[in-house]
Amino acid sequence: MARLMVNPTRMELTRLKKRLVTARRGHKLLKDKRDELMKQFLNIIRQNRDLRAEVEDSLARAYKSFAVASAVMSPEILEEALLYPKQSVSLDLSYKNVMSVNVPQFQFRTKNDDPSEIYPYGFAQTSGELDDAVFFLSKVLNDMLRLAEIEKTVQLLAQEIEKTRRRVNALEYVMIPQLEETISYIVIRLQENERGNLTRLMKVKDMMLEQARQQALARDGVSGA
Repeated sequence: MARLMVNPTRMELTRLKKRLVTARRGHKLLKDKRDELMKQFLNIIRQNRDLRAEVEDSLARAYKSFAVASAVMSPEILEEALLYPKQSVSLDLSYKNVMSVNVPQFQFRTKNDDPSEIYPYGFAQTSGELDDAVFFLSKVLNDMLRLAEIEKTVQLLAQEIEKTRRRVNALEYVMIPQLEETISYIVIRLQENERGNLTRLMKVKDMMLEQARQQALARDGVSGA
């Protein structure tokens, strides 16, 4: 791992140690966030699987009833029966925060709560299979919106998990090792500088002692003369 290009000074060493503490704390927080996101993701995946099976079953029954209705009714009567719906639906969109991810929530409202309003036709010329198809479709609408909500949540959580995973890996395998190696390099350089300074001081001391000895010898020679 390549170290950072910095000056090996005590000030730089202190700054890098603070960065290393921050990086380790951030790494732990991001790992906790990633683990919690994975937990939420797996729970929602299970909900998505179960709800999708229910929706597909309801739609299959609706399509089956509609296919039978299409077989027993003329295309003109079928088209006329479904041409002008009586019921209308409004959809509201809001957001919920899940581990710093804003996921959508859908709420729909019908124009009125009368269950007979889902049938936009009279019952004289239509078949019971058409009634069943319309009924199944009206009942599955809420589940379809919930399924869309869950699948969008799964997509957003998957993106956030991947982004968090990359950040964790960048800290764990790049930034933290770089900081540790750079700190180790600076410590070694400072120790070498200290040893070098100590060696120079010892040499200077030896030179001063030798100089003092020579001066003492010179004074003794002058006194003896």
